[in-house]
This record gives sequence, C-alpha cells and structure tokens, in this order.
Amino acid sequence: MPDAMNHWLIKSEPDVFSIEDLERVGREPWTGVRNYQARNFMWREMKPGDLALFYHSNAKPSGIAGIAKVIGSPYADPTQFDAKSEYFDSKSTLENPRWWLVDFEFVDRFSEIIPLDTLKQDAELCEMMVCQRGTRLSINPVSAKHFKRACKLGRCKKVG
Repeated sequence: MPDAMNHWLIKSEPDVFSIEDLERVGREPWTGVRNYQARNFMWREMKPGDLALFYHSNAKPSGIAGIAKVIGSPYADPTQFDAKSEYFDSKSTLENPRWWLVDFEFVDRFSEIIPLDTLKQDAELCEMMVCQRGTRLSINPVSAKHFKRACKLGRCKKVG
C-alpha cells in the first residue's frame, strides 16, 4: 500500500518569493532553509506529490496565499557551497552536505490571502502550528483536516 500523502505549510516573504513568483516560474527549488528541524522535514519526510499551503510571512496581511506540490526527491541545497551566497555554509562539503531541499511546483493561487487572524479565529485552523505562539519554523506539517479546511476557505478549485 502506498504511503499516505503528507501536507505542509511553507513560508516565504512575498517580497523575496511569492505565490505569484511560483506561478510565473512554475517550479522552484526551496533553497536557503537553515533550520535543522525544517531541513529534516524536507530531507526525511517530504515526498513527491505532497501538497503544501504557501504562506506569505512578514506581509500585510501574513497568511496562506495558495498551494504548491513537492516535485522530485530531496537533494543537497547548492547555495550551501556558494561562497557568494548568503546561505553559504563553510562546514558543508559535497561529500557531506548539511542542507537539503525539495523543488515545489505551482498548483493554485487563492483569490484572496487567508490572513493569520482568520486562521486563529477559525475553530479548526486555530490548532495549526502557524497559529501557535513561538512557532517560527519556515516549514510545518499540516494535518489533512487542516489542509482541506484551508483549501475550502481559499476556494481552491484544483485540490479537494
């Protein structure tokens, strides 16, 4: 029996990379994650076909802007080897990389962002990690129930 699909919430500042940017390019490597727990989610738990809520952070308003899908298997984040990159890690080597990523593909953009305040006020979604005080991870697991509810609020037509 195949493994069940996982669901995620991935955060990006829209002035750095937005859901509109992902829609324009179609597919993007999720570079620059430098938190071990978030890295481990991508490296060890994300699978091709997993779906993610795309969250605009540090925005007015911050909130869920659309849906992305994991494409392909994890691989070493090339920015860790680039001395000119802000994500360079001098302790990483080609033989022993420290940072991993997956590629995401655009699925859908919500007609309106679901603001964080709306998530916190929703009886189901208020339980999501992104709604909890002190939770700052750029990648969070999301239950199937929460994913489905967010898609309903976002009037997503491409995902059930």
